[in-house]
Amino acid sequence: MEIAVKNEKLKNWVKEVEQMCTPDKVYWCDGSKKEYNELMSQMEKSGMAIKLKKRRNSFLFRSDPSDVARVENRTYISTRSQIEAGPTNNWVAPDELKTTMKSLYKGCMKGRTMYVIPFSMGPIQSPIAKIGIEITDSPYVVCNMHIMTRVGKKVIRKLGKKGEFIPCLHSIGAPLAEGQQDVSWPCAPIEKKYISHFPAENLIWSYGSGYGGNALLGKKCLALRIASAMAKREGWMAEHMLILRLTSPAGKQFHIAAAFPSACGKTNLAMLQPTIEGWKCECVGDDISWMKIGPDGRLYAINPEAGFFGVAPGTSYDSNPMAMDTIKKNVIFTNCALTDKGDIWWEGMDGKPPKHAIDWKGRDWPTENKEVAAHANARFTAPASQCPVICPDWEKPEGVPIDIFVFGGRRAGVVPLVNEAYSFDHGVFLGATASSETTAANIGAVGNLRRDPFAMQPFCGYNMGDYFQHWLDMGDKLQDKAPRIFYVNWFRKTPDGRWLWPGFGENSRVLKWMCERIEDKAQAVKTPIGLLPTDDGLDMKGLNIEAQDIKALLNVDIEAWRAEIPDIEKHFAQFGDLCSH
Repeated sequence: MEIAVKNEKLKNWVKEVEQMCTPDKVYWCDGSKKEYNELMSQMEKSGMAIKLKKRRNSFLFRSDPSDVARVENRTYISTRSQIEAGPTNNWVAPDELKTTMKSLYKGCMKGRTMYVIPFSMGPIQSPIAKIGIEITDSPYVVCNMHIMTRVGKKVIRKLGKKGEFIPCLHSIGAPLAEGQQDVSWPCAPIEKKYISHFPAENLIWSYGSGYGGNALLGKKCLALRIASAMAKREGWMAEHMLILRLTSPAGKQFHIAAAFPSACGKTNLAMLQPTIEGWKCECVGDDISWMKIGPDGRLYAINPEAGFFGVAPGTSYDSNPMAMDTIKKNVIFTNCALTDKGDIWWEGMDGKPPKHAIDWKGRDWPTENKEVAAHANARFTAPASQCPVICPDWEKPEGVPIDIFVFGGRRAGVVPLVNEAYSFDHGVFLGATASSETTAANIGAVGNLRRDPFAMQPFCGYNMGDYFQHWLDMGDKLQDKAPRIFYVNWFRKTPDGRWLWPGFGENSRVLKWMCERIEDKAQAVKTPIGLLPTDDGLDMKGLNIEAQDIKALLNVDIEAWRAEIPDIEKHFAQFGDLCSH
């Protein structure tokens, strides 16, 4: 890198890692297009990347079958005491974990290049942004970080001599002996994979995996696990939430931050195309929201990411046309199928499946045993700037003011289409008890009820009991300027399994009701679980839906809710006296 690095702490850390990991050379990333293209060309030559004929500047990668997803059982929150990590996190004492990992890191980059990636989470000039430095031996990680974060010289300049940064150390854990032939996806076996977080030091160490959030350390590791602990200490919020702007026909803007467990249509909602005339939706972010209280006492949010790391299977022009338009060029695809025409394919894509393809394991497809062509967690990494409905203010340094928080889950029964919390504290209760019936995307038997508070269970970097308290404390600080809180369930069914609500673009009707509630333009019915729309409260113009279905969607069955209480009590009991305060 041409720019001089003036930060002594950074220079010393890089030197220390170099001595421990012993790479063949060290390369400082500048974030340029030239750098990206050269690394891609290098990976294409080595057989790691496949250039796609049908999509400009786009490439397909196939990971090792042992390295396809987040490895939550190998993910650790390392705090001084176990109580600080809480019952939902895997805990190992810092000294013990560091000793184990240092022995693995010793000489782990032999035969490889060590890349130093200076990156910003959030627009570089934003008061809400944070700087990270990721050290990695994976060119695949460098190229993904180019898309997912803001990488390069500007970050080093912003850091200056005394700036603070979050050190993120990553290695695929596959040193090369002299003359040893590399494989197309090097990684370590599962028992040697570690994704470790040290919140007291704002430190991330990852070893053995080259995939997704295990390796792109700006993603869940920094943006949620470490940032949530920083946010608790510093008085802000780091949340697993999409951010969208909804504009009414009168031109009034509403900003919504929403948290859903996996397989609940989060990206689809972030890129919503309203079906109600005159309403417009724009995407600020599809996954993570960092929020601070502004000078006016309101909560302002930025999307700390610069790209989308989206699940590919099930994405189509039918389910999410805006995502499909986003991924036409400049995209990294991982574990998708490759068609004979030189394009990608996955299950759930529009049109007929190809007669023949190469599946994510590099085999002819269809396979004899009828396996899927694309892995269930196949991904696309795409620049957010390419999204046709990206909000013009998505990189506004001060962020956008949040009016509404939405929580939700996938429930066939019990939970109505929408209800509003009576107060901010009641809304915190709704977020803390958020539940979903498991699907193939979750671990566990399909159909089991799983509590996923605030959709943060795998991502909270400290005790979740303390996390609930932090939400209550933020409500106290915000007072009457706190966002209103709602809970939704797009997935209610009839007893014979028919969907009651069409979902997708029609969800704008529910969001419209929320906006009208804020403006005191919509009536609500009081129920034991919250405020619900009146019979004619939702705008159903142009939607052919039976009156009995609307009644079922908004039905509150008191006995069914009473039956939920033991599970809710059991859920809270795990935190009980465990909070670290």
